Amino acid sequence: MPSHWLVKSEPDAFSWDQQVANGVEPWTGVRNHMAKANLKAMKVGDLAFFYHSNIGKEIVGVVEVAREAYPDPTVGPDDPKGEWVCVDMKAVGPMPRPVTLAAIKAEPALAELALVRQSRLSVMPISPAHWAMLCRMGGWQG
Repeated sequence: MPSHWLVKSEPDAFSWDQQVANGVEPWTGVRNHMAKANLKAMKVGDLAFFYHSNIGKEIVGVVEVAREAYPDPTVGPDDPKGEWVCVDMKAVGPMPRPVTLAAIKAEPALAELALVRQSRLSVMPISPAHWAMLCRMGGWQG
């Protein structure tokens, strides 16, 4: 059974529309060890919510892991902070109704969601129960 994730991007840096236009895109620039571990745990076929952070603060689409973790090409060879990785993400489809952070925080059943508890984490796992609830909230049928 595939795992589920949530990946964040600031829409002024890389937006859902850019993901759709590019089709498959490397998810680069992650510089947090917990987020890196989550990228390394992703498998081809896993699905992730695409979340606009800072501006919008909402789940706007769903992406699929198209290539598992490999060295992030945006890191220089002498990066003192360790080996950073990326995965390739493929756009699956837009969320019919974007799910806002305010709506997520208002739902008691989502209180344990990493998005609420660890708000700065950019790549996080989503439990099957939380995935199903967020899909219902956004009208996602996929």
